[in-house]
Amino acid sequence: MMASEAHGTGTIHAPAPPAPPLPRTRARRWPARQLVVLLVVLLLGQLAAAMVTTAVRQTPTIDEPVYVVTATDYLHEHRLRYNPEHPPLGKLLIAAGVAVADPRYDPDFPGTQGDAGRHLLYESGNDPWRLMLWARLPVIALTLLGGLVVFAFARDLAGRTAALVALALYAFSPDVIAHGSLATLDLPLTAFLLTSVWLAWRARDRPRLYVPLAGAALGAAAATKMSALPAIPLLMLLAAWSVWHARAGTGRRHRVLSALAGAGTVLVVAVAVVWTAYLVVDPRLGFAPAEQVPPLAGKRALVSGLLPLPPAYGAGLRTQFALEYYPWEGFLFGRVYTGALWYYLPVALLVKTPLGLLALGTAGAVTVLAVPRLRPAAPYLLLPPALLLAVAMTGARDFGTRYALFVPVFLAMAGGCVTLWRRRWAGPLAGVLVLWVAVSSLRTFPYYLPYANEAFGGPARTHRLLHDSNVDWGQDLGALADRLRERYPGERVWLVYKGSGVPSYYGIRAADPRTVPPERVRGLLVVSDSAVAKARGRLAELIRTSRPVGEVGHSITLYER
Repeated sequence: MMASEAHGTGTIHAPAPPAPPLPRTRARRWPARQLVVLLVVLLLGQLAAAMVTTAVRQTPTIDEPVYVVTATDYLHEHRLRYNPEHPPLGKLLIAAGVAVADPRYDPDFPGTQGDAGRHLLYESGNDPWRLMLWARLPVIALTLLGGLVVFAFARDLAGRTAALVALALYAFSPDVIAHGSLATLDLPLTAFLLTSVWLAWRARDRPRLYVPLAGAALGAAAATKMSALPAIPLLMLLAAWSVWHARAGTGRRHRVLSALAGAGTVLVVAVAVVWTAYLVVDPRLGFAPAEQVPPLAGKRALVSGLLPLPPAYGAGLRTQFALEYYPWEGFLFGRVYTGALWYYLPVALLVKTPLGLLALGTAGAVTVLAVPRLRPAAPYLLLPPALLLAVAMTGARDFGTRYALFVPVFLAMAGGCVTLWRRRWAGPLAGVLVLWVAVSSLRTFPYYLPYANEAFGGPARTHRLLHDSNVDWGQDLGALADRLRERYPGERVWLVYKGSGVPSYYGIRAADPRTVPPERVRGLLVVSDSAVAKARGRLAELIRTSRPVGEVGHSITLYER
């Protein structure tokens, strides 16, 4: 009507203003956020299900009884008696679960820490299945919190898509699942270190808040395992660099002093957290170890005595140094050797890291260096794992990738950054590689500890390449008992078991074949794969003259004689 009147009279009317647009931004944003939350919940739920399922079915691994009895002693006696070679915080975490289980405990039991652990689990009227599950649950919870840190860190660096990719790689990592489901210290150490690095990165914007928090997380790592000590000077430097960045625009002298203050704050707070962990156990800081602390001389003894840490920490450090002098036996790709190989950990990581994670992590490291937006994050993402891996490679104990568990975690972080490549193929390729990691992880369920990637034949062949906690840590004794009851009832069993479990508790009646002449060994010969790997003399001859008839959990081999 208005248009025709204007045309008829020659009058020109301005067009009516358009209606204001509907507030669709919020409508679009909330579904996207909800989808991200849903994916995070699903990924963490998958991780939780995998870890709990694994924790329920596995018998105690070699180290766990010592940590559990130490945690129990903390609860009942408030003393520093067992396991001085590791600081208390990780075992205090385990103690939270032990407190719920409320086991019977004999504080006057004589013997070594290993003897005390077996006595607690098998000779004190406790249910080892229930006690171990409760001891493992706090580590499982911390592993899930570590996943949230991975997500938050990657989101800060490269956005939500990168965060989801990083979290997926973390949640499906077989090493994360395997060690996150155990009452051990390797995953807590990694989670605390990652958190410290993330907080140091955040200090670039709010140093007063995040520098002390980074020091607290670093102190938590150092109060969990002494292998975190090399990270202290690096985190001090990263914190100083963050403060330097945050104080841009001020005078040079002020920036220098602020950076030094940031580094000092990290050190002071970290040391305070270590002291606090010991004070929580025993406010008097008494130290009466059940076993003698090895004597030590030279520079390492001097270092252990000069650190501004509790006397028990220094004694534990001396114990760790003494262990480095022991002639440990190793096994790599069929070779048994004495001592350590500097390349052991890199090779073991190549075997036990999913190929998709290796590809995405490597591409992510290149991305961090190549993309200007990410380049400032390079020291935070690349230096900590590189330094700690280099230090770990100098160690004398070639026992497993658990000594470098931070590598797949930081690889997952870097892998998420690939999504910033401005190429059409970058997103789909990242999705395919994440899916490959997920499928590889799901295929190994529930045998995460002996995982090997497809290039090395999968978990069924790991025992031919690696040993100890890479494959066989004593975790399948209960599964072996079930197998013997189901398939070999009444069969004479000869057993060579590597682990802390007590076979008779699980109903396994067996003798040691190494204690009798070979011709008397008839029936079923059962050997842990770590013992197979390093078999010599009589055991090697028994294995050579036997016929393999099965395996349990990719960690124990059954032979017919």
